Amino acid sequence: MAAPFFDDLETRSADQREAAQVAHLNALGVDVATLADLAKLPVLRKADLSERQKAEPPFGGVTVGNITHVFQSPGPIYEPGALENDWFRMGRFLHAAAIGASDIVQNCFGYHLTPAGHMFESGARAVGAKVLPAGTGQTELQVTAARDIGTTAYAGTPDYLKVILEKADEMGVTLGITKAAVGGGALFPSLRQYYQDRGIACLQCYATADLGNVAYESDAMEGMIIDEGVIVEIVTPGSGIPVAEGDVGEVVVTSLNADYPLIRFATGDLSAVMAGQSPCGRTNTRIKGWMGRADQTTKIKGMFVRPEQVAALVAQHDEISKARVIASRAGEQDVMTVRIESAGGDADAYAQSVVQLLKLKGKIVMVEPGSLPRDGLVIEDQRTYD
Repeated sequence: MAAPFFDDLETRSADQREAAQVAHLNALGVDVATLADLAKLPVLRKADLSERQKAEPPFGGVTVGNITHVFQSPGPIYEPGALENDWFRMGRFLHAAAIGASDIVQNCFGYHLTPAGHMFESGARAVGAKVLPAGTGQTELQVTAARDIGTTAYAGTPDYLKVILEKADEMGVTLGITKAAVGGGALFPSLRQYYQDRGIACLQCYATADLGNVAYESDAMEGMIIDEGVIVEIVTPGSGIPVAEGDVGEVVVTSLNADYPLIRFATGDLSAVMAGQSPCGRTNTRIKGWMGRADQTTKIKGMFVRPEQVAALVAQHDEISKARVIASRAGEQDVMTVRIESAGGDADAYAQSVVQLLKLKGKIVMVEPGSLPRDGLVIEDQRTYD
């Protein structure tokens, strides 16, 4: 029987974990005394990284070491990587999915330009599994290969395994796949149940080309456990300000990879921290998984309003705790309402700031602190076009 945990890092106390992460950050040249100090540092966005890479190709002036591959994602954005030493930290996820040395993994992530195929291959190496580098497409050949080599585990997007299984049914072929490690798309409950009904245990991870593994499910299937090689903050979209535990916000990740450290990298995804720890025994913080996109940029009266502008409005007035822009229609015209949480404050001053920062006039509605929803939305579009 495989060990219950990938390593001892998964069962550290919160204090042990923070002390080790602070020491790691200091070694990377990031001067913090506690993890809360990260909130004082600027957020790095993908658009910023793209501009830096254009100015200083390929990695934007970041010193990169110990890599064997260079990948290109849409943008283009270039990412470094390596197959050895579980560089993308996917082994932890595959171990949680009960994939190990006795398994043959049919890796249906792409190997061309983008890193997903290599990410999962490096994870398979870390747990001692054999790999069929299948990539995507050619479903009949996928079925034939899975039958002939005795594939026991699938890695790929959540929906493509169903395509393979249905093709196998059509061909009259019985496959031996009992495990699936998926990512790169939503694993809907109905799809997970479909796999379960066919005797396949399917778990998902949250990973990106820039960061590697960020969080993953265990067999407890209660949220996603943050990987031991990253620090995750949940912040108000468009800002670097952490939200209260349980509130929805943008996922900002600091990678502790010494070969390619990314400090406060904004993913553009929404999630929320879950209270408590996983019943599986892993002690790291859990998040609720993907809950939408943080980029809520909306055109109102012909002008784009961005989350960063709303964050700037909040930052300009100390007494404002939260703000929410609502786009609606009155007759045939757009209407912008700005709901502001503030204990007192001057509505006229806020209106002037709205014009200055959002470049539009809007109706100011003052609300009590704590009354706006904690759902991650800073721009809400209520318009319908039916």
